[in-house]
Amino acid sequence: MRRFFLLGAFISGLLFTSCSSHKHLTQSQTARLSQQLGFKITKKDNLRLYTEAAAWIGTPYRYGGTTKKGVDCSGLVYQIYKQVYRKPLERSAARLAEKNCRRTTKGNLKAGDLVFFNTSKNKRGINHVGIFLKSGHFLHASTSRGVIVSHLQEDYYRKAWKYGGKVK
Repeated sequence: MRRFFLLGAFISGLLFTSCSSHKHLTQSQTARLSQQLGFKITKKDNLRLYTEAAAWIGTPYRYGGTTKKGVDCSGLVYQIYKQVYRKPLERSAARLAEKNCRRTTKGNLKAGDLVFFNTSKNKRGINHVGIFLKSGHFLHASTSRGVIVSHLQEDYYRKAWKYGGKVK
């Protein structure tokens, strides 16, 4: 009987500590996240999103990929939304824009909103997506550099910008 009580207490302790792991980051942990993502993070920010985003930095690009062995832009968005928000989304940038989002402007973007681009020569439609983080920074899977943080004011992304999206 005592053995079952100790086992139950141990499992309860694990559950309670694991559920709060993203809520109470130390100052050194927020400093590390700030360094990894390239902008200042405070305890008031969306720490769950930023922790998950940082875990994907450096993942190589792979068309159709959805894992840390290789991921494309919509696969990255799909996985982060699944982990952080427990929300399944479409698996292509164009379908995400069409089915999962309400359009918004750059000035109304909040952490977790999606950013849509057209990086092709014909400039029609949507072919790239990222997750807005903070202060113009967004996370995405670059075909040449893998998962990185970029800024909306970079010339390439400024020219390719289509619109932001708030997930429904």
